Amino acid sequence: MFKEVDHIAIVVRDTETALTFYCDQMKLPLLYSEVLDGPVVRLTHLDMGNVSLQLVEPLSTEHPLSKHLEEHGEGFHHVCWKVDDIDDAMTGLADHDLVPRLNEPHPAPNGGRAAFIEQSQTRGVLWEMTGG
Repeated sequence: MFKEVDHIAIVVRDTETALTFYCDQMKLPLLYSEVLDGPVVRLTHLDMGNVSLQLVEPLSTEHPLSKHLEEHGEGFHHVCWKVDDIDDAMTGLADHDLVPRLNEPHPAPNGGRAAFIEQSQTRGVLWEMTGG
């Protein structure tokens, strides 16, 4: 079901400030940045070679990641896997005794869709799936 790692996500307070570290100091090339509606979030992808690094910036104080930042600060958030079809992948989770974290897929970069897997079932690591 899982094809390959799509990205590793890090939650940040401010993308521009974070880019001074990731682009200027770490020399990771910027691939693209996109603001998604519902939830309102800025996703910025950097090239790490065989996988992207995604900087996730909540753009609203009501966004759940704003609370996450208050409680945990900036840092690792999740690993995302590519799947062929997000609906099939969500249905297929039951074959692995897993359930999606939310009932519906959420918007993903470039018009895609994604869904999280319930973290309590993945040994504390938040896993996301993205695909068509």
